[in-house]
Amino acid sequence: MVQAALCAAHGWAEDDVMIVPIRTTGDRVQDRALAEIGGKALWTKELDRALLDGEIDCAVHSMKDVETIRPDAIRIAAMLPRADVRDRLIGAASIEALPHGARVGTSSPRRAAQLRRLRPDLRPMLFRGNVDTRLAKLASGEVDATLLAAAGLDRLGRAEIGAAIPTDVMLPAPAQGAVGIEARTADARMLDRLAAISHAQTLACVLIERALLAALHADCHSPVAGLATLEGDQATIRAELLSEDGSAHVTGDAYGDIADPGIAGALAEDLLARAPPSVRRLFAG
Repeated sequence: MVQAALCAAHGWAEDDVMIVPIRTTGDRVQDRALAEIGGKALWTKELDRALLDGEIDCAVHSMKDVETIRPDAIRIAAMLPRADVRDRLIGAASIEALPHGARVGTSSPRRAAQLRRLRPDLRPMLFRGNVDTRLAKLASGEVDATLLAAAGLDRLGRAEIGAAIPTDVMLPAPAQGAVGIEARTADARMLDRLAAISHAQTLACVLIERALLAALHADCHSPVAGLATLEGDQATIRAELLSEDGSAHVTGDAYGDIADPGIAGALAEDLLARAPPSVRRLFAG
């Protein structure tokens, strides 16, 4: 998608943009939760090294999987237009339709906590791997259902799989559905080329959501959901913090000018002030 966008924006032939596949630790290690083996850096460290060593000119990421604090030498340069931000449930028509005590495969602390908040009887089970791997595990009966990002399914041509969960039922992870492109901070030429394909609204929303994560000092262990939207030059961000078992949570929203860097910080402060201890201990460093 990034290759096609660059070629369209600059009049290049497809061969002018080389795709360099990089297999990350997150791809290789599939039997443990990310938080146990290094967190989101497992998806980025190999790409960061290749970028800083000059082996590649830019790196393409699912922004949901990119650490909040990035090296100074690397800059988020562009975002493609955001896809569907919702989660999809595969294995049942809705969360309410899941049988009592159903096993639901997920590696996400957010999804596990949200499921337990909605249905304390459900049993989240560690579930990692790419889409085909997870669907195969579901088909073999390892779990009764699983949750996947609608954006990933759509981009893989699997739009018919699963039931989309409304965001007022299950708020998505910050940056869900967004593909971001990073480049070296000092590479002005590449930054300029990437700016030509950046979707301004998506970039603005994702940066607000990432600012919320930074203000909360959230990490891979922190069950947090957040979604920013724009209307004209006004931004709204909604967020939810949960305890690990979903038994406690706090929600809130904030509004302000899109250029106001304090929106996310104000919301984080409000949420932490109102959060019960079982939630607050998971945030704020």
